[in-house]
Amino acid sequence: MPVKKQPPPAYVGFGMLTPVYIMSLDKLPKRNTGALVHEVSDYVYDDAAIIACNLSQWGVPAGMIGTAVGDDLLGHHVADTLAKMGVQGNVRFTKKYKTPLEVNISDKKGARTYFWQRSDEILKTLDEADLSLIKKARLLYVDWYDGDHIVRAMEEAQKNNVPVFLNFEHGHRHAELLNRYAGMVTICQAVTDAAQIGKRQSMLAVARKLIKAGIETAIITMASQGCMVVQGDEIIRVHAPRVKAVDASGAGATFSSGFIYGYLNDWSLEEMVRFAIAAASLKVTRSGLTMFPAERIQELAVTLRAEHMLYRDNQFFEIERLIKLPPNNPLVREARKLAERFLPKKKKEEMFKRKTFRA
Repeated sequence: MPVKKQPPPAYVGFGMLTPVYIMSLDKLPKRNTGALVHEVSDYVYDDAAIIACNLSQWGVPAGMIGTAVGDDLLGHHVADTLAKMGVQGNVRFTKKYKTPLEVNISDKKGARTYFWQRSDEILKTLDEADLSLIKKARLLYVDWYDGDHIVRAMEEAQKNNVPVFLNFEHGHRHAELLNRYAGMVTICQAVTDAAQIGKRQSMLAVARKLIKAGIETAIITMASQGCMVVQGDEIIRVHAPRVKAVDASGAGATFSSGFIYGYLNDWSLEEMVRFAIAAASLKVTRSGLTMFPAERIQELAVTLRAEHMLYRDNQFFEIERLIKLPPNNPLVREARKLAERFLPKKKKEEMFKRKTFRA
């Protein structure tokens, strides 16, 4: 029976390949003490590979261009797992080193400690990887943790008009690095330590920095506080629901997976962000990286609280505050348009009846 030909991957991940063992416990132990492990699961890391597996579970053709793995039991396990998940791409084997291994230890408070093997020898194998999967892709994902080895892949994407999603984490602190990458990046996911605890001014400052650098879509993640996304004039803040955390490993990559899923399905910005937050929130409620069905994620996504803002003249404006400006102000007209698009009918009517609209 002939093998059914797969469509080319819409998503292509580029980066480190390693097996991971995830250990879930109640609380991380103090030094020189122990803790009971409730569950151990294994999967394929890093983020680019997690996203490829997630998208494949949701029915999106996905591919992976990764580092070489050792020609050993763990290396072949990585290749077999990706193939089983339907992820396209050739996994390369080498006898120069053993397959690197990552171990993650997660507790129920969301804390995570990890141990990884990320040598320059391993990362250099990215420089020899076949990039042909990128040519017909609709999105390339790269991670700043892989250093300048990602540049070759980004240049290939740029040559073929393929948008690039960069996981930049704290990399935006390095002005030289931001300037080097920004011209090749369409979507950038970043974070600040202050934003993680809900300090909005911090996330606004990071978003402004990314947008001014020329990046089209800036995503600022805030862990349990949700996230903020800026795209052109539009700003969406979606709050994360309260969930009982079991294992936070891979939550950031799951968020990226959700956003990319919406992007590849041509959803609106708000739909993308809602789905991403819902996917990451559900992920932490159980150990391992087997995804919830897209339908279940969507059920949660539509219940989440969202806020909308406007970005004009290098400033951020809350829609409700704009309503208080004189009616002839051009920003008020923009606020009306955004309110018509996003706010519930009842709330729109209340806002537009306010006396503050009068001259």
